[in-house]
Amino acid sequence: MPVETLVWVGQRPGHVRMVEQTLLPTKYEQLEVRDVAGMVDAIYRLAVRGAPAIGVAAAFGVLLGVQELEGLSGEEFMGRTREVAATLAKARPTAVNLFWALDRMVARGTRELEAGAAGDAIRDALFEEAHAIFREDQETCEALGRHGAELIRDGGTYLTHCNAGALATANTGTALAPFYEAQRQGKHIAVYADETRPLLQGARLTAWELQQSGIDVTLITDNTAGRVMFEGKIDAVFVGSDRIARNGDVCNKIGTYSVAVLAREHGVPFYAVAPLSTFDRELTSGDQIPIEERAPEEVTRGFGNQTAPDGVRVYNPAFDVTPARLVSGIVTEAGLIREPTRERVEAVLREAGVELR
Repeated sequence: MPVETLVWVGQRPGHVRMVEQTLLPTKYEQLEVRDVAGMVDAIYRLAVRGAPAIGVAAAFGVLLGVQELEGLSGEEFMGRTREVAATLAKARPTAVNLFWALDRMVARGTRELEAGAAGDAIRDALFEEAHAIFREDQETCEALGRHGAELIRDGGTYLTHCNAGALATANTGTALAPFYEAQRQGKHIAVYADETRPLLQGARLTAWELQQSGIDVTLITDNTAGRVMFEGKIDAVFVGSDRIARNGDVCNKIGTYSVAVLAREHGVPFYAVAPLSTFDRELTSGDQIPIEERAPEEVTRGFGNQTAPDGVRVYNPAFDVTPARLVSGIVTEAGLIREPTRERVEAVLREAGVELR
């Protein structure tokens, strides 16, 4: 595992220690998050990012908000818990794992309340739930790595966009987990990493962590992806996802759709790697996924350097949606959903015990 992205420190009261990802790759620092406001800030400004890591951070954020509440009735405690969850839910709109984790925490507390638990007992149960979310993400990453590595050949070269590695999860990642597992199996692979404009997660994060782990990595600008495919250098594309609709439409970092179109043109398999928690059972297609739009300064003054004229109009969506027809397969902890359709996705979700309406 290249890096420990975030972890709960201490018992109760405790806090969250995470990698301050906005400073990478030139500086490695750890951020101590001790309250809900600090967690909201960390999620919004991308100190912690990546759908699974955001989910874990959200669960821990609930703990930060309730850990010192003492002697409340069950109803009073759950009222406060729902307020904390609502505050955390405002941090970012697109990554479904944020809402999945918050819903799971509130649901656990509600079950305890309905069983007659007082506030202190509900608090104890929420500690169990948050740490279960953390452990399950670690186990899921390992399963994603095993299933994804079956698609990787010894001597192959692969392309990835944005960062879906250890820095995006509580373990080895989603899209990068198959690379780490392939490496563990003794396969020799090479990876091309798109820089991922405008915040350069591929350049700052993916290139850094692959280099740290000893995997052969080459950084390219986003608009070089088509060229390396044209030259026949890419065996397959692996990306992560922040939300997947029931029909298999994949939402990921802006620019992913362009990579998928290029992959289809050049006959290169395009795989999304994501846990089942990333599937949004409420959405029938990617058209319904809310797309976060971020500050224009990320484009015009990236990392403090002005690169555009004052006053120019900017459109800066953080994500785009790749239609299922362009996706060769979705790697989940339950296995590969090949050429995803609504029927195939729903079959896997039902088998995993996900209730669908």
